[in-house]
Amino acid sequence: MVHRLTAESLSSNSPLVKQLVVVAALATLAAGGTTGYTIWRSRQPDPNAATAAAAVTASQLTTVTALGRLEPRGEVIKVSGSGAADGNRIDRLLVKEGDRVKTGETIAILDNRDRQQAAFDQAQEQVRVARANLAKVKAGAKNGEIQAQKATIGRLEADRSNEIAAQQAIVARLEVDRSTEIRAQQATIARLRAEQQGEIQTQQAAIARIEAELRNARNEQRRYSQLYQQGAISASTSDSKTLAAETAQQQLNEGKAKLNQIQQSRQQQIYEAQAKLNQIQQSRQQQINEAQAKLSQIQESRQQQIGEAEANLDRIAEVRPVDIEAAAAEVGSAQAAAKQAKANLDLAYIRAPRDAQVLKIHTYPGEKVGNDGIVELGQTREMLAVAEIYQSDVDKVRIGQPAKITSDSLNGELQGSVEYIGLQVQRQNIVNTEPSANIDARIVEVKVRLDAASSQKVAGLTNLQVKVAIGGN
Repeated sequence: MVHRLTAESLSSNSPLVKQLVVVAALATLAAGGTTGYTIWRSRQPDPNAATAAAAVTASQLTTVTALGRLEPRGEVIKVSGSGAADGNRIDRLLVKEGDRVKTGETIAILDNRDRQQAAFDQAQEQVRVARANLAKVKAGAKNGEIQAQKATIGRLEADRSNEIAAQQAIVARLEVDRSTEIRAQQATIARLRAEQQGEIQTQQAAIARIEAELRNARNEQRRYSQLYQQGAISASTSDSKTLAAETAQQQLNEGKAKLNQIQQSRQQQIYEAQAKLNQIQQSRQQQINEAQAKLSQIQESRQQQIGEAEANLDRIAEVRPVDIEAAAAEVGSAQAAAKQAKANLDLAYIRAPRDAQVLKIHTYPGEKVGNDGIVELGQTREMLAVAEIYQSDVDKVRIGQPAKITSDSLNGELQGSVEYIGLQVQRQNIVNTEPSANIDARIVEVKVRLDAASSQKVAGLTNLQVKVAIGGN
């Protein structure tokens, strides 16, 4: 019922319905457009926000910050003695901490200075001696020197003749002594042989006499033995003849023994005399040989001395180029020794290698120079900030970029510019005090040169830890 009435009412009012439909369609389109525009607008970036974000990003990319330290230009150098001065002590120290020194200025004097000075003085004296000798060689020998050398040669020749004559006399005397002793010993041997022969003949004659007596005694013994057997004589008379025969036999035996003794003893004496003769011949011949050897030695040695003296005369009389060269070489050697002595003397003076300020004294008078050297020097008039830039940020750093340096120990900022970018990645040395900081980072050292005002402000703060900001506004 209702549906029908509505349809009827709509059909009866068709113009109004058309208007309503158009209005509804327009309202729908308007609502959809507003919604779509709102969605599209929400998806578009804000120009102001993009500009601000770009500014922040650019600022972050152009500013590099890092920890660093202050040091003088050219770094801090430790001044020590040379290797040859190791073990020496400081005798005088001519500077104190904070003093400024010029290049070549003496900082300290070692305790070997006096010894090196004496060696240098001696070397200079040797140079003077060598030069004087060169001048003398060039001038040649004096006439007096030549005559003196000739006199020396004459004296040597006379000495040679006298010594040769004396030694020849000794040889002749030894030969005469040898001949005399040999003849005397030969005469002794002849005498011993003659005595031997005379004693032998005397003893042989005594033996012959005793043999005759023995034969006579034996004949008497046999005759008296027969008479005793016949009873013509007594037994005692027969026994006496027997005793006489035995006595003669005993005398004969003793005579032969004495003859044998004479022969042996005299022969022994002859042997001993001949041995002594041989000894005389050998010993005297040995003495003669030694005397002749000494004579030859005298002749050769004296002749050698004469030859050397004559050669010296030739050397004195002649100015040879080789002598001049040798004397000049001695001068050169002495001069080289003097230069070496001067160099050693210079090492006793410890000098400043550059214009700098004394930052620290390690060795005082009386102390040995150790591994820390004597003093530390730095060019504090020109200070640098050495920043440890992370390896990931070093590509953002350029030579000439401005830098600001700050520290809790400083009032205000220090100004400078990048002067050097290191060529080697190293381990981080300066560590942030924050617990979360990386203590094993890899960094590149970048040196920032401070301006004159900043350098003057921190001239006494070498090794101060600072924060370095490179780039930015």
